[in-house]
Amino acid sequence: MKVIIAAAGTGGHINPGIAIANKIKEEEPDSKIIFIGTKRGLENDLVPRAGFELKTIESYGISRSLTIKNIKRLVKTIFSIGEAKKIIKAFKPDIIVGTGGYICISVCKAAQKLGVPYIIHESNVMPGVATKMLAKKSSKILVGFKEAQERLNKEAKVAVTGTPTKIKDLNLSDYEIESRVRALGLKTDKPIALVFGGSQGAESINRSLINIIENKLNKNYQIIWATGPKQYELVKKELIEEQINIDNLKDIKVMPYIYDMESVMNISDIIIARSGAMTITEIEKLGKASIFIPYPYAAENHQEYNARVLEKAGAAKVILDKDLTAEKLNNLVEEIVKNKETLKEMGRCAKSLSIGNVEDKIYLEIREALQV
Repeated sequence: MKVIIAAAGTGGHINPGIAIANKIKEEEPDSKIIFIGTKRGLENDLVPRAGFELKTIESYGISRSLTIKNIKRLVKTIFSIGEAKKIIKAFKPDIIVGTGGYICISVCKAAQKLGVPYIIHESNVMPGVATKMLAKKSSKILVGFKEAQERLNKEAKVAVTGTPTKIKDLNLSDYEIESRVRALGLKTDKPIALVFGGSQGAESINRSLINIIENKLNKNYQIIWATGPKQYELVKKELIEEQINIDNLKDIKVMPYIYDMESVMNISDIIIARSGAMTITEIEKLGKASIFIPYPYAAENHQEYNARVLEKAGAAKVILDKDLTAEKLNNLVEEIVKNKETLKEMGRCAKSLSIGNVEDKIYLEIREALQV
């Protein structure tokens, strides 16, 4: 099988593409796979590191504001369809898989012109502009949330597959959990709240955590907090100004970035985060209680839509970014962790939403598309 995967920008688009590529290679080791992205996004690091070749085109997201900069980007995006056509003609793929975002418009429009079938994977509850534009002529739209189906063209062929993730439920024993908690310098008899705002951090979440620490609000729970690499020194400096040593906090572990996220998520009792599709998929898979603070500037407000699905199921609580304060966040964490049964029930509800055998389902949909 020869496959082109169109994935660019953030890990939420690129990592599912890599997972799909790895699954194809697992099932068909002789497959040839390349990625198409841009020179700007995380694909330049993640794709080569995963062992795949990356071709780049100059594609941009379409903005509604009429500025000279946006007009130039629109022109470049139109020309990038031609760039994508050259790559497709040279590689001669059997099928193209897009994982959402602006790159899919350029690559899949080129595929339409050349008569090459394509599939789109949409991770979010609210499908993006690219997915909606390309849905009608797509061989299949694969969605991470069943709720996304009702927001797509009725003529689109949709399958609910879930979203691929590398995070696994490690099913740790009590001894293994305690060992990992102690290794982080935390106590084994106090609930742990894991806080992060994506790979770059989230300023509003970080601001609330600084206030929680300064006012010593976390009386009944511990915190593992990833500030994001770019914000770590700023957080450290601000706490120093309040005579607080970031490396010597009671019941709190602060770090720029968590490299072993799988382990830390497994030992945490509640997770506080943005509500990107990948984070939600991981939380569902692990069956963890959560508090979501959706990123307010996400396209189509998709993060709030994602979070509300878990809230409706009783698996999560939602605080909008504009309403976020240290007191509100702390009170909500305290309310949840004080009752072990509440924690367990929210975790059970999250787990009930998890979709299994995701990569298998996606692979079968790709094979089926080739046989049509």
